[in-house]
Amino acid sequence: MSRRWLETEQKALEINLDPSIYGTFAEIGAGQEVARYFFQVGAAAGTIAKTMSAYDKVYSDHIYGSEPSGRYVCESRLYKMLDHEYELMFARLRHERPDTNFFIFADTVSALNYQRTIKGNGWMGLRFQLHPGSEPNDLVLHVRLLDNDNHLQQQAIGILGVNLIYACYRYPNDPEVLLQSLYDGLRGRARIDMVRLTGPDFESVDNRLLCLWLVKHGLTEVAMFGPDRRSMHPSESIYKKDALVVRGSFRPPTLVNLDMLRASFQQFRQDPDVDASKSCLLTEITLDNLRAEGEMDEQDYLDRVELLNALGQMVLITDCGEYQKLIAYLSEFKINRLGLVTGVRELLDLVNEKYYHNREGSLLAAFGELFTANVRMYVYPAMQEGSDELMTARHMPIPEGIKFIYQHLLDNRQIEDVTGYNPEILHIFSKEVLSMLHQGEPGWEAMVPAKVATLIKEKCLFDFPSERMEFEY
Repeated sequence: MSRRWLETEQKALEINLDPSIYGTFAEIGAGQEVARYFFQVGAAAGTIAKTMSAYDKVYSDHIYGSEPSGRYVCESRLYKMLDHEYELMFARLRHERPDTNFFIFADTVSALNYQRTIKGNGWMGLRFQLHPGSEPNDLVLHVRLLDNDNHLQQQAIGILGVNLIYACYRYPNDPEVLLQSLYDGLRGRARIDMVRLTGPDFESVDNRLLCLWLVKHGLTEVAMFGPDRRSMHPSESIYKKDALVVRGSFRPPTLVNLDMLRASFQQFRQDPDVDASKSCLLTEITLDNLRAEGEMDEQDYLDRVELLNALGQMVLITDCGEYQKLIAYLSEFKINRLGLVTGVRELLDLVNEKYYHNREGSLLAAFGELFTANVRMYVYPAMQEGSDELMTARHMPIPEGIKFIYQHLLDNRQIEDVTGYNPEILHIFSKEVLSMLHQGEPGWEAMVPAKVATLIKEKCLFDFPSERMEFEY
């Protein structure tokens, strides 16, 4: 879908001049800038029913209720604001304005403070009708602010808020364009790392696809959703916890993948530095992996994550081909211990890459960026190609010039072999399973969890032929 490029002021004015759109602005903290755009461009009386800012926490609690966590820049606060303000508006104006599409814009934002101890982030949302009298929809997002100046961060919030309202009313039929337009005028100034779009007008929208588009179009490096297919943000799910991330293709998830998840997470939780009651397991798929065979196939991506969700997994979609990017992103959420799980072949590739790309520089610095104090890599074994010999982190061919550093990482348990794995299934590979599935060869079902096999057949995932289902039944 093509779209016009408009300045922020043009978008605000266009909304102000649309008599069918009318609503309230409720802004907490640094988010005082969105309503200002609509006032400044003129004709604001056509759009704004009320603006308010409950800046004081005690006053805010009297309006929206208290936050048990003590955090006011959070998802739950945003939803309380949307609930309260929409109920008020609908009760007071539904009879006086029966032909109006009502909206509530709300945000709770913390911008860069004077001491520069807060980097700037916030929650923003719009509850909006697309048809008078209909049930409303919600678009909720989380933003990280990148400007190194408080005033510029506030300006960025204003731009994003206008983009959000404009996008919801002008691009409801094309969610991908809607998503991209949120970033108008903000490239390099913000990261939108969570979006959730729900409501009667968006029942066909898969929010897992929105997560992919966020990363694909460069709005963020990492997006996340839960087993319930609902978009999530790390600040709400892994904040101050211990997290284990398992990277893979999961195309499809095999018995080996399931064993890797089980054995590594069990080992991670048994670490004396890990609080098992506050630990979480995440599966990760990178854009590089999704593009490994050429152009990205969105249906192939949805098939993978459908199976991961069915297995009860939280999923990260990332543009973090290098682990350092993922570590840097997750470190923002004060994670206590971070575990990274990889196959031994992938570890060997990583070690060789670090060695050959840094032979002229500092190998110690190159590995130091990856193996920080609270990061440990768990390595799942594999059979040596062409033999029955097992390859592990402690027994793999390391370049001579890096053996000292590598041994140091082993001795300090920053690299650790996964124990408790099932040696009987190490012959299973996702590529082989996929090939058997496509060619109609029998036996692939025994290489994947029973639930995975059932769903592949029932939903014809990975191009499983529907006519084969008819024959089988």
